[in-house]
Amino acid sequence: MTLYEFNILELNERMKAVNQNGIFLDNHVTEREKCNLYAIGLFFVEVVYNSKNNVISEIRSFKTGELLNKYTFDFSKGL
Repeated sequence: MTLYEFNILELNERMKAVNQNGIFLDNHVTEREKCNLYAIGLFFVEVVYNSKNNVISEIRSFKTGELLNKYTFDFSKGL
């Protein structure tokens, strides 16, 4: 599946593709939202949950960019 093919799917079909083909990589939690990061082929999918209501609020797909920054650790700042 390509990024383009994934992006033209309806929300439920995108979630089905994540469940069937996605490889879980990491998560990121804030007060407002919980994000799970998956890899599907050569692109990433971020499933965003509303922490208050525990429902999926958005599914973001991308190949590179700033959305990956929250999943990296800045070792210069120490543990």
